[in-house]
Amino acid sequence: MAQQLSYTLRFCRNQYLRRRGPNSDVSLIKIQERLKQEVRRTALELFGVELEQVNAETPPRPELGDLAFPVSFELAKLIKQASGVKVAPRSIAEQLKTKLEAAAEVSRVEVAGAGYLNVFFDRAKLLALFAAEKPIEPTEVSPFPDRPKKMVEHTSINPNKAAHIGHVRNAVLGDTFVRILQAAAERVEVQNYIDNTGVQVADVVVGFMHIEQMDLQEIKALDSSLPADRPFAYYCWDLYTKVGHFYRDGNPSGEPNAERLRLRTEVLHALEEGNNPVAALADYVATRNVECILDTMERLEIRYDLLARESDILHLHFWDRAFELMKQAGVIRLENRGKHAGCWVMPFESHTGTDEHESDKIIVRSNGTVTYTGKDIAYQLWKLGQLGLDFNYKPFRTYPDLHVAWVTTTEPNAEILPEVPRPNFGGGVKVYNVIDSRQSYPQEIVARGVAAVVPEVGADASVHLSYEMVALSPAACEELGIELSEEDRARPYIEMSGRKGLGVKADDLIDRLEADALREVASRHAELSLEEQSATAHEIAVGALRYFLLKFTRNSVIAFDFKEALSFEGETGPYCQYAAVRANSIFRKLDNDAVRSAEELIRENSVAADGAKVSEVLAGEAGTEVWSLVMLAERLDEVIAQCAASAEPANLAKYTFTLARAFNLFYHRHRIIAEEDQIRRAVLMAVADITRRRLTAALATLGIAVPERM
Repeated sequence: MAQQLSYTLRFCRNQYLRRRGPNSDVSLIKIQERLKQEVRRTALELFGVELEQVNAETPPRPELGDLAFPVSFELAKLIKQASGVKVAPRSIAEQLKTKLEAAAEVSRVEVAGAGYLNVFFDRAKLLALFAAEKPIEPTEVSPFPDRPKKMVEHTSINPNKAAHIGHVRNAVLGDTFVRILQAAAERVEVQNYIDNTGVQVADVVVGFMHIEQMDLQEIKALDSSLPADRPFAYYCWDLYTKVGHFYRDGNPSGEPNAERLRLRTEVLHALEEGNNPVAALADYVATRNVECILDTMERLEIRYDLLARESDILHLHFWDRAFELMKQAGVIRLENRGKHAGCWVMPFESHTGTDEHESDKIIVRSNGTVTYTGKDIAYQLWKLGQLGLDFNYKPFRTYPDLHVAWVTTTEPNAEILPEVPRPNFGGGVKVYNVIDSRQSYPQEIVARGVAAVVPEVGADASVHLSYEMVALSPAACEELGIELSEEDRARPYIEMSGRKGLGVKADDLIDRLEADALREVASRHAELSLEEQSATAHEIAVGALRYFLLKFTRNSVIAFDFKEALSFEGETGPYCQYAAVRANSIFRKLDNDAVRSAEELIRENSVAADGAKVSEVLAGEAGTEVWSLVMLAERLDEVIAQCAASAEPANLAKYTFTLARAFNLFYHRHRIIAEEDQIRRAVLMAVADITRRRLTAALATLGIAVPERM
């Protein structure tokens, strides 16, 4: 079988090159960079000033130009500092103007106000260049194999039960940020941390052993007997709730029963020790839950390169190695007195005394068990290639397209797949950890701990990509059959609790969205088969869910609402999808000859008589409105670069909606196919094609497909 690239590299290759075809040097972001370089060269040549950075702005109104440079004001200050000579910014702008107007893509430059440089592009020339961009066939070679690796850890659900809507926000944020980095030509590794030795897994093991009275063989028999609509992870969901009641049962105060809590401690010790019947039972439970979670995430087109198991961090002595490094660096100390006596702690002067996060600084508890923070430091050191140890690996899941999700293992001779070579995992230069905002302080401890052990790496190599919780609107709760009190109905949102069993399983949420979308699709397209209707409904449901979770900034609490998410109007995924479907419908009605003919007209006219005819179509108020759509579409690369730098996918969601809305306005105002003037028709077709390609690429980067029809 032919060698295949990993899913990550294949996605990167397809999405990046689909947007930036063989004429990638004509992209708007590249044109801007060339103009910035010209400003730097001119500043050095004329004024002897070396500019470290040149900022460009988008003018507030298209009649003010396509690009603005406020650089003259900065240059005036620098010239005065260097020579003591005072030069008016407007005079500097006039000298820069001549140089910028020599650029092939520039039509003219105007000096505005006290010294702003407003650049107007040659619309006919750029339209021809942008329209000529075409998708290229992918190759078997990654476009950036030698780039330093960035690593994104996301999802990382405790493998003790089914995923819920809060987990979905984490996974969608992480997956979209991965897509953004890939679209920005970064090399990315995607990891999913499997905490298979933690308290949550221990609690479900306690439930199976002491409530259900089951051994491993009985659990396996139960698993094989469960119906398809109630998988193993659903059973564990209910059992986890029972365990919470089990711990408190018989205690009038409602506090956990100390005797029963000791069962949890015994299980935790067995899990950390490994190679015993309790650990084997826990491994089966955790592995089956991971399989169910991966099934859920596949419905949202979310995949991983590596599943890193916490048990392997312990059993391969990652923690032991990290512990020695931390002691050698003087990062931790053994407390001999006080409430943390017997604990190894990481003291920081800025967090002492009665700090509410005091316990987060504990690395090893007095009973000898390692805290989450300690294990996270060991894992983070490995991710950054600073531990000096490595996992063993084996395939966990192979998808139909041959993407492999690998899993860590302690087995030295793990299975390999000859047709899919194992990537070299770890060794990143920067690690993004997608974890909710409640873990901000522990994540700070991890970053500072790593930086203290390996100062040359620094705390900046560890980035906490935090987010707020997802709740449900009262209407969504009622739609899901969750009973609410009158007091709850008056609240803006309802919080969820896994231990109390109050929550929404991710699969139930997706099922409900698909059912609602299917009713809408069936009413619009009764002629389609049920299979076609269901496929379309799935794409709409996923688009609705992903967009709803992405349109809010990461620091916003989300109150999920079905009606709002699935609406075909307003700032929703279906609205953006519908705009792309509309754009595609134009070209389904045109044959290839008509499209090629229009492209030829644009190209020929752009080099003849200074593109007079195309320029005429793009002139005036109506033409400027059309040109503004082109400029908006071509800013996708700039938006992606900004999102990659800020780690804020909401900005891309906002841009996508803005582009969809602008296209819908264009669609309503212009008769494209019926236009009789050949040049005008060709221009409108080119603008529509540019926009649909950028809109499709923006949606793909958000993880949203464009249905054939809606």
